[in-house]
Amino acid sequence: MTKGTTSRGERGHHSHTLCRRCGNRSFHTRLLRCASCSFPNPRMRRYHWSVQAIRRRTTGAGRMRYLKDVQRKASNGFREGTVAKRQVSKKQ
Repeated sequence: MTKGTTSRGERGHHSHTLCRRCGNRSFHTRLLRCASCSFPNPRMRRYHWSVQAIRRRTTGAGRMRYLKDVQRKASNGFREGTVAKRQVSKKQ
């Protein structure tokens, strides 16, 4: 085996593939463990020595399809099934 340009062509295998939980290409195909989120471990992989990685996947990094409406609903007391009262316009 030579160590120059010819050996660069023999790097065609992949050790990692897409992870089902985090979506990164970090799931090891033989070890069956994600290097990014530690799937299938039920606890997410996070360390304080990598604060930027925690910030990258914390709440608010995505769309927050449900959570962005919760604050508005909480200020109204989580009311449901009611109709707004008619506002009477003040004539001047």
